[in-house]
Amino acid sequence: MQQEKANYSIKRMARLLKVSRSGYYKWADTQQKRLSGKDNRATFYDDVDRKIHQIWKDSDEVYGAPRITAELTERYRITLNRKTVAKRMRMMGIEGISPRAFVPVTTIQSKRKSALPDLVKRMFDTGELNRVWMSDITYLRTSEGWLYLCAVRDGHSRRVLGWAMDSVQDTCLVERALRMAHTLRGDVPNGLVFHADR
Repeated sequence: MQQEKANYSIKRMARLLKVSRSGYYKWADTQQKRLSGKDNRATFYDDVDRKIHQIWKDSDEVYGAPRITAELTERYRITLNRKTVAKRMRMMGIEGISPRAFVPVTTIQSKRKSALPDLVKRMFDTGELNRVWMSDITYLRTSEGWLYLCAVRDGHSRRVLGWAMDSVQDTCLVERALRMAHTLRGDVPNGLVFHADR
């Protein structure tokens, strides 16, 4: 439009190109300010870019956009949207480091070469109590760290018979849950199958 404004009216070009005249005039005004060096926005963002880079360097190149946004507000009283800071960082070719989230391991692979036989074959409910007990271990995030929870259930009633919780996943955790289940059910018949994932 800028190049053709000598030949056609702005109104006509805006209608044919399906753009607003006000949008064109705003763009033309911005271009003129940039060429004359009076564009305060460009100066502002140059200053912001320097501050973003300084905060990033001060953090040992670790901080990402959320933390840098907070630091800009705290240190320099500059309030920007996190997405704007992320865009400026991308333009400068810098990025923060996101540590990989810790996920506890609940299944420890056996070192035995031969696998134990699957006596249950996915038939957990045999129609009777105390024929199949199942256990599983899961982990829970708490304010003090990760905890492992082992639960023992009856395959028929699906009732939790015993459970144990600890910060360490080991055989003692399963033993305590089994002991609680045995205490609840008392004498259990011979042939009871205790099924676990591994």
